[in-house]
Amino acid sequence: MKVAFVMGSDSDLPVVERGVKTVKDFGVEVEVRVISAHRTPQVAEAFAKQAEQNGIGVIIAAAGKAAHLGGVLAAYTTLPVIGLPIKSSTLDGLDSLLSIVQMPPGIPVATVAIDGAENAGILAVQILATANNELKEKLKMYKVEMAKKVEEKDKAVREKFI
Repeated sequence: MKVAFVMGSDSDLPVVERGVKTVKDFGVEVEVRVISAHRTPQVAEAFAKQAEQNGIGVIIAAAGKAAHLGGVLAAYTTLPVIGLPIKSSTLDGLDSLLSIVQMPPGIPVATVAIDGAENAGILAVQILATANNELKEKLKMYKVEMAKKVEEKDKAVREKFI
């Protein structure tokens, strides 16, 4: 199963790349596209309708401002869709966040923090791991390594003040 990263504009790529790296670090294949909910709605519809048959298990939709991309994709698929709100110059991404989380009943879009590409990637991997024990083990090791890093930082800080 692949994770698809779909962004409304290539200006979102610097944020999206962090999520792509996160997913690839778990050995999961990705597909990365630029599809606009407003300027290429037919492409968005076709992508979402064909996603499952194209081997995609989770879609991450990155969008700023009106941020309708995740909702449009979710309307055409039963696959999980994760909204990645992108910080915009107008309202610092709050507009994007609110657009993504305010979905009508029956069209859920999970949402991560503004510019939270890494967490979008982790969440996508966690979703895939529900049916993949190898990914589940990699996630467990990831959490162990993350905890070790915090413990090392704690030790360094404590030693500084002894």
